[in-house]
Parts: sequence; structure tokens; C-alpha cells
Amino acid sequence: MLWPERGDTWRMGAKPAQASFVAVIEAISAFEPVTVGAGHRQWENARARLPEAVRVVEMASDDAWMRDVGPTFVVNPSGSLRGVDWQFNAWGGLDGGLYFPWSRDSRVAAKVLEIENADRYRAPLVMEGGSFHVDGQGTLITTRECLLNRNRNPGWDQEQIEACLRDYLNLKKVIWLDRGVFQDETDGHVDNLCCFIKAGEVLLTWTDDPGDPQYEISRQAVEVLSSERDARGRALTVHKIHQPDPMTISPEECEGLDASETAKPRRAGDRLAASYVNFYMANGGIVMPIFNDPRDQDAVALLTRLFPERQVTAVRSREILLGGGNIHCITQQVPLAADRP
Repeated sequence: MLWPERGDTWRMGAKPAQASFVAVIEAISAFEPVTVGAGHRQWENARARLPEAVRVVEMASDDAWMRDVGPTFVVNPSGSLRGVDWQFNAWGGLDGGLYFPWSRDSRVAAKVLEIENADRYRAPLVMEGGSFHVDGQGTLITTRECLLNRNRNPGWDQEQIEACLRDYLNLKKVIWLDRGVFQDETDGHVDNLCCFIKAGEVLLTWTDDPGDPQYEISRQAVEVLSSERDARGRALTVHKIHQPDPMTISPEECEGLDASETAKPRRAGDRLAASYVNFYMANGGIVMPIFNDPRDQDAVALLTRLFPERQVTAVRSREILLGGGNIHCITQQVPLAADRP
């Protein structure tokens, strides 16, 4: 994970966001070791606020979205750990990207792989870790809204992108959904919309309100997922999880942000892309977002039923959502490998 400090992303000098990050880190630490990268100005603060068992390393970055700027780890049949370092352009570069520059973010994946002593594959594709989910058995889900966006890989068509994904992630099947969650500023990352909960089963953000723009997006996704088969020929079971009631940024929350000419402005009344799908799957646990919303309780109950072998921990994460993502977006797992402790 990375420590939040950017004032035009995180309000009130990032202090409310830091408190939420600490809550997430404490929750994950109950299940597995956690490493947090912090910039040199915030290293002492992060070290003082985090549990002693958490490893804190000095690491420069432009923001705190480890899922998108960190490496995607892979393990080969002999158990050796390596990492894929995707090209990163802050979710669109100068054509709709969220901030400039992003040069420090572009080096995070390489730094993480140095720390983890893992070999690195530098991929030619501009993309982010939150733009896909895999089942671990050769199947990947992504969205055209993101990977076919002109601000990622102009000149690449769907077949070329799919071939690159197959090469770097050892895939047999890519399932394309059209769009992600409504108003998701990442250009429709699938990790906010849909995820594998196990091989052959997916969880999808849903709403029962036909007047909500998300209704048509989720309905189209159900149609695609219900007609597809995974890499091993299995039909997919689709579980629906109702989204929270629509949320917007308040004037008070906007007033707490630093003014900036190098980042996308956030305005009062902007809809937030809130989703319960944006959770982290830990060893023996699920760390999921809640929003003080009437639907929180049902969401926790559904994940508890879908993951009977895991302990579900809910963390109030509106402060993370205000920055543009949620718990899955700020985390990146390192798989167990045979060639290390």
C-alpha cells in the first residue's frame, strides 16, 4: 500500500484519509503482513500512526493508488514470483487523466519489485491493476470503456490488447464488459463493477432503480456474463450486490481540498462511484467498504454468505471514496511463492 498525502486528492491535508487508511491496514494486518510506502515528508507520521508489525518503507509516489501503479504479481509453475510493470499515465495522460506529472508513480512498480526481490516484466501496455480481475485459472474480466479508451493505447485494437494480456498474464480467455460503474473517474475500472469470488462465480454491482444510469450498465453486464464461459468451459454464476444509494461530494468536503492546476477538479454535487465490490480478499478474510448507508448491512451479510470460510471486516471508507477509489484500489497483494519464506 501507499500512504496518502496529496492535498488536491485528500481533503484537510489528507488527515481524514490517513485515518481511513490506518483502519484498512489494521484490518488487513489481522490476516497477513502489510508493507506501506510513504514519501519522505510523511514517513515519520506514517510510522507513528501504523501498527508496529506493519513495515513502512520510504517510497516516493504521486498519490496512493497501489493497485494501479504497483506491479501485478505472477507465479510460474515452479513457484517463482515475478511482477508485471504496466505503463502508467495517471488514468489518461493529458487526455482526461487525473493529475500531472505522474513520473514518481511510474517508478513505484519497479521499486516494489526491488523490495520484494522479484524479477520484473516491463509490459508495453498502458493500463492499471484495477482495470482487470482474474480467476487464477486463465480467465480475465475487463471493460472496453477503460482498455479501449483512446487515452490509454491509441492505435491498439481489442485483439492486440487481448494478445498482450494473454502473453503477460498467461490467459486463455478474456471477457469484455462494455462499461464500468457510472461516473467512475478511472474510465470504468472493472474492480469497482465486477470481480471473481471464486472460479466460475462473479459478484456484480447492481441497482433495482431503472432511473439510475447504473441500471443499464449492470443489466448489460449481466447479459454478457450470463452468456460467457470461462477458460475451462464453465458457465459463470452471477451474484448481484446492490450498490449504496447514490452519493455526491458535499460542499464542505470540496472546501477541504487544496486548489490545484495540475489535478482534475472535484466539485460539490459530483456523483461518487460507490461500490461494495471494491473489497480486498486477504488470507482468511475480506476487508470491505461500507458508507453509513442503509444498504451496508445487507452487503456485509451477502459477502459473509458468499465467503463462509473467510472473516468479513467492514471499514467505513467514504474518505477513500472521496479520493476516487476504494479498498481494492489502494491495495496490491503479493502471492505466496515457493522461492521465498
